[in-house]
Order: sequence, then C-alpha cells, then structure tokens
Amino acid sequence: MKKNASFIVFLFAVVFFIASILPSPLSKKEFVSSDKDRLLIELISYVLDRGHFNVKSLNDDMSLQIFHTYIESLDGQKRYFLESDYKEFSKYMNQIDDQLRELDLSFFNLTHERLALRMTEIEGMYKSLLSTPFDFEVEEFYDIDYKKQSFPLTQSARKEKWRQQLKLSTLGILHDKVIEEDKKAEKNADYTPKTWEELEDASREVTQNNMDDYFDIMNDLERKDWLDVYLNAFVLQFDPHTNYYNPDDKDRFDMNMSGKFEGIGARLSKRDQAIKIVDIITGGPIWRGQLIEVGDEIQMVRQENGEAVDIRSMRLDDAIKLIKGPKGTLVHLTIKKVDGTVETVPVQRDLVVLEESYARSTVINRNDQKFGLIHLPKFYVDFKDYKERNAAHDVEQEIINLKEAGMQGLVLDLRFNGGGSLQTVVDIAGLFIDKGPIVQVKSTANQTEVLKDRDNKTLWDGPMVILVNELSASASEILAAALQDYKRAIVLGSYQTFGKGTVQNVVDLNRFLTKNTYGNLGALKITTDKFYRINGGSTQLEGVKSDVVAPDRYSYVDVGERDEDNPLSWDQISPLTYTQWKGYLNYNETIENSQNRIDNHPIFDLIEEDALWIKERQADKIISLKYHDYVAELEADRTLAERFDNIKEYNNNLDFTVPPREQKRISEEKAFREKRERWFSNLSSDIYIEEAVNILDELKIGLFENESIVRK
Repeated sequence: MKKNASFIVFLFAVVFFIASILPSPLSKKEFVSSDKDRLLIELISYVLDRGHFNVKSLNDDMSLQIFHTYIESLDGQKRYFLESDYKEFSKYMNQIDDQLRELDLSFFNLTHERLALRMTEIEGMYKSLLSTPFDFEVEEFYDIDYKKQSFPLTQSARKEKWRQQLKLSTLGILHDKVIEEDKKAEKNADYTPKTWEELEDASREVTQNNMDDYFDIMNDLERKDWLDVYLNAFVLQFDPHTNYYNPDDKDRFDMNMSGKFEGIGARLSKRDQAIKIVDIITGGPIWRGQLIEVGDEIQMVRQENGEAVDIRSMRLDDAIKLIKGPKGTLVHLTIKKVDGTVETVPVQRDLVVLEESYARSTVINRNDQKFGLIHLPKFYVDFKDYKERNAAHDVEQEIINLKEAGMQGLVLDLRFNGGGSLQTVVDIAGLFIDKGPIVQVKSTANQTEVLKDRDNKTLWDGPMVILVNELSASASEILAAALQDYKRAIVLGSYQTFGKGTVQNVVDLNRFLTKNTYGNLGALKITTDKFYRINGGSTQLEGVKSDVVAPDRYSYVDVGERDEDNPLSWDQISPLTYTQWKGYLNYNETIENSQNRIDNHPIFDLIEEDALWIKERQADKIISLKYHDYVAELEADRTLAERFDNIKEYNNNLDFTVPPREQKRISEEKAFREKRERWFSNLSSDIYIEEAVNILDELKIGLFENESIVRK
C-alpha cells in the first residue's frame, strides 16, 4: 500500500492555505443521481469545473494520469496485484474520463473487488512464510525502488517478493534483539544470552504480530474508504492540494486547523482487536480525572441514555464517533485496565485543546541581553468563529508577554509551518508594520484582490528575524515574503521555502443539494486562487529566497512544491506601491556578516555534509538480506553518522526562560513544565537560533523616513 493512501485511515498531513470565502461561481442545481457514489462523482465534477483556479479538460490524457495515480495509491509497492491484473486494468486507461462523465463505476468496482481478493490471498500466505526460520547466511538483496519494478508475473513470484519483504522486516528486528542481548551480557557477567535460534524465532513472531495489526486495519476498511482513494486520484490531477474529504476526514481537518475538539481528551489506536488509549492529552477530561491510563482498553461505551455498546469489534473510526461528543455530556466507558481489572468510568466530555499546535514563546538570555522567540507551528483558526482562539491573537499576546520581559529583538520561527488561515497571516503581518498591503490574491475570475493592514499601529518595531526551511509553506511564505519585501525582517534559513503559492477553500458538498437522503457527503478542498507578493512575484514553485542562506538536512530532499505531481506554474503580476521600512541602519551589512559567519562555521559545514550524505543514502535502493552484510552496512553508516553527532551535541550557550506571565504556570503544572524543559533542551543545541540572535544583536535601529517604492 502506497503511503499516500493512508488518509483513508488517518488524517494525512497536507500543506495548505485556506481562505475565508467560498468560490462565488458555484450555485445549486439539480443532481439526479440515485446512488450515493455516483452523486459524489457528479458533485465533485461540478465543483471542480466551476470553482477550480486552473480548470482542466477531462480527456484521455487525464484519464491516463488518473489511472496511474490510482493504481499507485492502491499498490505502489506492487505487493498485491499481478501483472495479469494490471493488464486487465490497463484496458480502462483511456476510458476513465468517459466513465466519470457517465457516472460509471465499472473500473473502480473491478479494482476494488480484485484488491480485496488479492489481499485475502496475502493474508492467507504471510503466516506460512513466517512459520519457518529465515536463512540469513544466503546472499540475496531486496530492491525498494518500486517505481522501476513491474507487477509479479505469477503467484509464486509474488510470494517470493513477500518472503523477501518479511525477511527484511525480521532482519531489522533480529539485529535490534542481538544488540539488546549483547548489552545485557555486558552489564551482567552471569547472564546467559539467548541463542540465535531463539532470537530469530522471537523476531519472526514480532513481524507476524505487526502484519496481524496491519491486516486488522485493512480489514476494517469499507468500500466507501476505497472509493475515497479513487475520487482523490481524480481530483489530484488538478493540483496537489485539491482533495476530497469524507465526513470523518473533514472533522479531523477542522480539528487540525482549530487545534481543539470536544471529547474525552485521548488518542486511540486499535491493535489485536482492542481499542486502547495510546496518549492522554494534557488538560483534557481523562487527564483531569486520573482514572484512565495509557495502555487501558476501552471495551464498552454507554451514553447518558441507552444501553452500553461493545466496541471491540468495531472499526476505530466508528468507535471514536461513539466516544466523542459535545462538551458537557457524559459518557460511561468500560475499561480493561493494564493490570487486567475491569471497571466502568464516567467521563464528562469537554473542549480539548491541543496546546502543541498553538504559538508559544520563550525569552532568550545572552549576557545582559534579552531576545524573544515565538514558535508558530501553523496559522490556526476556528472557521466557525474567528473571534475564538486563532494564531494572530496568540502571536499578539506572546509579543506583549515578551515586551514585558524586556526583549530587544524578536525571532519568529516558521520552520515546518505548513500554512493555514489567510486572515491570520494578514493580521500577524500587521503587528510589525503601520499599514500597507500584505498579499495579492488572484481568483478564478482573473480578478486580483489586495489584502491590507489598515490599523496604523505597530505592536513590535524592533529588530526582527524570521526563521524558515524547505517545509515552511503557503501562509508562512506569505508572511515571510511580505516582511522581506518591506525590509522589515531578515529571513534566515534554507535557500528557498516550500513554494506553495495557491489558495484553497473547503467546499461543503451538501450545500448544493435541495434534498439529501444520503447523510453527510463530506467536502472538497479545492484550489480557487493564487497569491502573489506585494512586489508582484508569485511564491509558487520558487518559494521565498532567504536573505541569509543556511544549509539544513532537507537541502537535497525532494520535499517542495516543485517535487509534487501537477503543481500550478509560476507567474507574476503587477507590483503594488508600498512603503518600505527604513528603520535599520545596517540592514545589508548585517546580512553580509551573517552569511560570512555561516559560510565559515564548522557546524554549518557539517550540516551540509550531513545533507549530502542523506541524499546519497536515499539514492541507495538495494538492501542486503544477509545478516553480516546487513550489519556491516549499518555499522558503516553508523560510523559515518558519528561524524555528525557534533550537530546534535552543539551548545549555543543561550539560556531560555518562560515569559513572566507563565512563571506561575510552570511552577504549578508539572506537564507544562516538562514540555517547556524539553523544548528548551532542543533550542539549546539549535545553531539557527544562535545565528538569529547574532543578527538581532547586530541590527541597529535608526530614525529615518520610510521610502515609498514601486517594484517593476
């Protein structure tokens, strides 16, 4: 199963940029499909045709692309289908466009039924393959370059491929167990290590347990889950960020964007036909109650009214629907504790806040100076009510806290920030300039709207650095680009950011139906606009080029928009008139000095070597299945990797403390204190933070009149 198909079980990570409006050309019409699946195709086609920024023709060329995307999503590692299956499917290569127009699901039905058959065959095979020991002395290799491989010609060829894959999985587990035994023997001279045969047998057992868990998940999937894969193979041809969300995925998307949900405050997982607590969210109902622990199994669920429902045989998603519920309602959970005892625990559901998804800040102390750091993981918002907690309000409050602590310069950390809400970007940018345009947004109707900061107020007018990397995307790029164009902040980081210059809207598919007898149909996240810098340039594909370029581990990894399938092209529009900030006395000189420090710093040289090594390792697709050769390759890698230990062990000699307003909380809340201590520990070895502080220390503020310019 290709990794990108996992959204049918879990919420997949996407870089996004969400506007607060819906595409205007869409209106209600009569949809006459009597079948829910066909109705979904009809609705999605309608929205794409009238709402997508870059409408494409549904023709034979797209049909071919849909075919390859879909088959790769179903079986990208070529583990299930046979070559004969692929040839049979290939008859539909140029027919999918016709079938979509005619609401014909023949191709989907064929592939779905065949996949179910092939997966059943494999489920009956892997246990027999794991029933006998593997020979780790024979010389053989496993090729993980699946794109260059063909589907197995015969059942026996497929079985051999699975044997090798299971052997590879067991090999890794076996190696870990051998090391564990060696460590036990080193610590205790009287310890008798397990034999090779015992370790090999135990390793195969772990592999089988892992496979059992995998097929438990696969067997929980229903036809509608696989239809989601087919629908997304269709919509992804328009661009990488257009996706169909079924109702459950839409709920998870909303939760991810807002950073909160209503429920019991736990993360659940299904293993061995049991639904277990795998994480308890700090501050949530279960955390406060202290009656349920990680590892406990939920067996029965009873609402305030009604009978208890046994959830042990349920799909995880269906069980979660019973466990979650509105704030203030009571749910009774029958829990099998880790020690085997069973008890029923009442839990009052509440609003659960995912604190790790929100902005947080720290005071950086160096000598007698204080600097501020705000880490913003995403531009979050509650789409139902902007006045609820959002990124702009939180960043504003963090700046106030840091100013009270006496900060002399600010670092805004946007590394790994994949984007979020449009309005929060504009509001955050406005905290650092008096007024002016922030971004240009070009719609499907070829109209351009300029979003501006209009309040004539600046919350922070001191030195400022923005940290970015290759995974700073979309909304992050707007903010970095705007403050770079104004020369308000120095951008420090990778050569360029992700390069996503498109805007998505989430369109509720139910809104187009006058009558809906099928229940919730989900939503389509659709690209409706492109955004442009105030200097007229797009960030699409090209991203934001850092003022000061520093190497990182992702420098040579294919992670940008340019590495996605079907990205929109780069272009530019007319620049705007805007007032460039002239508060820095030594802006260019500071950039030059910083770049010189990075170019001559041994740790940054080491980071560059590490990035090149990662690129080399990713290109190596052949793995030895002979134990001693496998171990030798690992040891060679480990020896080489030890050269890069200095990166992790680096000490930037900066001291990190919480702002004054959080002092009481850190002294009273153990969980909060532990999270901050872990964060501070990571920051202490972060050389990018050190260089950001060097820049802030060097930047000088002067009193100059700002200059109004037009970029041409």
